[in-house]
Amino acid sequence: MNCEIITIGDEILIGQITDTNSPWIAQQLNNIGISVSQMTSVSDNKNPIKTALNQAFQKVDLVIITGGLGPTNDDITKKTLTEYFEDHLELNEAIAHHLKEFFGKMNFALRENDLLQAHLPSKAQILLNKIGTASGMWFVKNNKIAVSLPGVPTEMRHLISDRVIPKLQAEFKLPFIIHKTIITYGIRESDMAIRLTDFEAQLPENIKLAYLPNYQKLRLRLTAKGQDKNLLEAQVDAQVQILGSYLTDIVVGYEDFLIEEAIGKWMSANHKTLSVAESFSGGNISHLLTMIPGASKYFKGSIVCYNEEVKINELNVKKETINKYSVVSEEVVREMAIGVKNKFNTDFSIATTGNAGPTVDKTDKSVGEIYIGIAHTQGVDVFNFSLGQPREKVILRGSSKALEEFYKIILKSI
Repeated sequence: MNCEIITIGDEILIGQITDTNSPWIAQQLNNIGISVSQMTSVSDNKNPIKTALNQAFQKVDLVIITGGLGPTNDDITKKTLTEYFEDHLELNEAIAHHLKEFFGKMNFALRENDLLQAHLPSKAQILLNKIGTASGMWFVKNNKIAVSLPGVPTEMRHLISDRVIPKLQAEFKLPFIIHKTIITYGIRESDMAIRLTDFEAQLPENIKLAYLPNYQKLRLRLTAKGQDKNLLEAQVDAQVQILGSYLTDIVVGYEDFLIEEAIGKWMSANHKTLSVAESFSGGNISHLLTMIPGASKYFKGSIVCYNEEVKINELNVKKETINKYSVVSEEVVREMAIGVKNKFNTDFSIATTGNAGPTVDKTDKSVGEIYIGIAHTQGVDVFNFSLGQPREKVILRGSSKALEEFYKIILKSI
């Protein structure tokens, strides 16, 4: 079974809010073997809604709709759906009773427009919203299903989990979809594709490989779909083992692995400490490290030294070094790493300097040029990368590279 998700609301189309409903719904449907082929956003107007439904039903058998079910005049989804499915509205006594109880518990007066929420399509199966006032509606026409849900995320999630998923599982024989994800660092998507040419050639037809890159990491997802769950899991597990043999030097974990979490586990287990001095990364490395619970056990602190005076006064970087080599240089990042390690008295330190862009200020290095210094018991290792543009990429990718190189160093158990 394939599905399309339609979100309704001008607030999405003008960029006032981000649609978080569709990805969450897609994940829940995927868990029960329903594939989402398209996500669509339309305004809360009759013609766009009807057009979206017509187009969706040409391709899929199930449409999930969120939004536009409030009691105000600009919410016309319910009326439009009633018209589309050739139905009429009538008072639903059970929902009216629910509304009276719902408002009574909150000591709110039940107004006339609130009671309009109980006027619902007569032929639709009504899905009681126990935590809100807008009911879900399940329409069927020509063996096609449309499920309309409130746009409020908590209410939508309640109805999906409590009513929609169980109903879909009860009424349809659904396949299983199995995903396994491998996380890699330090390789480009194009280079990975070349490396995995032979692996992809031997993949069974029912297993697909997807490349999921971002600035920090490259995820490789294997997906299998079929009726026998145990067979699928065995097939995917076997392919994960084969895939891993191609990635021994760059694989760092599985599923939702975070390199900063792996660093934290190693640091805690080995009772080591870390400090950070950040220039171009602007505190992003510290942010990533402190997002992990328990980071205070090993992460002592950081200095965001964007200005060269801070590098000199707080980290003891020599002014002569800056004047001779410029602030974006191997020599400066080396002194930064030593300075912050000494300042916080830690076992390790990470330091960054570079040109995030769009200008290069007083340096002779191009935009995207960065230096990473990692201090440890045996000295300082310095890494140089050219990350190009834009600024966001340099900051995110540069922060990731710093953690990658640090992770490699601590795994050597220096």
